[in-house]
Amino acid sequence: MSANSPRTWFITGASRGLGAAIVRAVLDNGDRVVATARRREVLVETFGDDSDRLLSLALDVADAGQVAAAVETALARFGAIDVLVNNAGYGHLAIFEESTPADIQAQFDTNLFGLMQVTRAVLPSMRARRAGRIFNISSVGGLVGGESGTLYCTSKFAVEGFSESLAAEVARFGIHVTVVEPGFFRTDFLEPTSVRYGSHPIPDYAEVATALKSFYDARSRNQAGDPEKLGQALLTLADHPNPPVRWAAGSDAVGMIQGKIDRLQADLDAWRELSLSTDGEFEFAPEPDAVTAWR
Repeated sequence: MSANSPRTWFITGASRGLGAAIVRAVLDNGDRVVATARRREVLVETFGDDSDRLLSLALDVADAGQVAAAVETALARFGAIDVLVNNAGYGHLAIFEESTPADIQAQFDTNLFGLMQVTRAVLPSMRARRAGRIFNISSVGGLVGGESGTLYCTSKFAVEGFSESLAAEVARFGIHVTVVEPGFFRTDFLEPTSVRYGSHPIPDYAEVATALKSFYDARSRNQAGDPEKLGQALLTLADHPNPPVRWAAGSDAVGMIQGKIDRLQADLDAWRELSLSTDGEFEFAPEPDAVTAWR
């Protein structure tokens, strides 16, 4: 158990997958958990009845009223939320043209806007206490895009930008924000109960769409990542006095992100002269810190 325990964790999307693994790790560590999911009965089936260290709440993160009520209930029960884990989300893995505006809205309502609503509801209590940890569960797809990721990766790229910016805003209050970038983990993320595909097939994309779905079907339940080990890793990060703003989870994530870094560096070097040529003439050159102060 951490020297700072017992802490109170508020975890969204806790009924299965990474969320459930994190809940179990936290409970095994002796901390308290507010476990939330769309269906409370599934939480009870998974973790048992509420106790002095467990509170299960129904929560659709896309519903602002439910978010406010859940956070209020958690604070009334345990007095504080020390660690927020924004885990609720799903993958819409489809060719962009085969996705609808409704698909886009739904993906962002859960993966981004819901995450932001929960964070907004929790931050005032953390800020008042001048302490807190926030883990925003993104994905390696939040840094590396690819075919069929136009909706999912876009939502996770936005989570990355939100998290990095928020980290700079709230650090002055003793609040640490870490965006977690898992690779492929053995969860039901790619099962029909979770993943969503395009509903409007276009013949020109038939071959690639079929190949991508076959790839994901073959990967499901065969991923390298172990959810229990990720849960343990979050405990380590929660205890660290200076956690990273970004943390990659899994060897595949490390490899893919390193490849992205290498490609970015190569492009920057190859096009540096043209990039620098776009500066205009000015009498005063601002200091680098002034240019990047917003970061």
